[in-house]
Amino acid sequence: MAINYDKLMSMKHPVKEFTYSGRETMLYALGIGFGADPMDRQELSFVYEKELKVCPTQATVIAWDDSMLTGSGINFVMVVHGEQKITLHRPLPTAATVTSNVRITDIFDKGEGKGAILLTEAVIRDKATGELLCTNQSTVFARGDGGFGGPKGNGPAPHALPERKPDAVCDLSTRPDQAFIYALSGDRNPLHRDPDFAAAAGFPRPILHGLCTYGHACRAVVKSLCNYQPERITDFAGRFSAPVFPGETIRTELWQDGRVISFRCFVVERNLMVINNGKVTLSS
Repeated sequence: MAINYDKLMSMKHPVKEFTYSGRETMLYALGIGFGADPMDRQELSFVYEKELKVCPTQATVIAWDDSMLTGSGINFVMVVHGEQKITLHRPLPTAATVTSNVRITDIFDKGEGKGAILLTEAVIRDKATGELLCTNQSTVFARGDGGFGGPKGNGPAPHALPERKPDAVCDLSTRPDQAFIYALSGDRNPLHRDPDFAAAAGFPRPILHGLCTYGHACRAVVKSLCNYQPERITDFAGRFSAPVFPGETIRTELWQDGRVISFRCFVVERNLMVINNGKVTLSS
């Protein structure tokens, strides 16, 4: 079944409600590697309820819902995450009931055998106050769904990285079971846990969630250039370029120019770039 462009663009998605607590906040932090060293007091505040802090990229899971594209005609075995941007309108609370309003903002046909690009947006508010918390913008690359007759085009223009030597470099290890921990925050895609499903998608073994890699990059920013003050981050964006296998080491190179931090991530063991064109904006 091919993508039905008109149907998807006109689809109305109901506003949904989600609740998370300190437990989910700590579980997310564990899922992106915080707390690996129980004696690291600066990371302890992300995984221990005493003076609990929230990593900004938790915005991607507080209203996790992957049902939007059900019935869309997309071949989900061939779907990969292309890009992600979060905008924090205020620091996330450690616990809240939120509402999420999701829509597809654009679909581009790259051509037969070249795939399709879908752009989505989720606007998340605090249910109690109606206050805007965050906006999530995602680019989905449907590798098996090009040639459906839709408009041509591309996703957002990439952020250009500085050409000088990085101002900071941060290496963070992932655990062999990292995908199983991260999946408990919402994304149960078998691509990340089932060897047979991963093989059908063309991978030799299950891959780490792109948003888990994204969370590790945010952890590197918080650690290296924010002095463990996550509330300073107002937006965080990156483009996924290759998958990480659980157990590999993610190296994040960072550049700071005033309130803007640029970054990219490599897998050390394979010298392979996995996130490129990263951009973070800090509060003044």
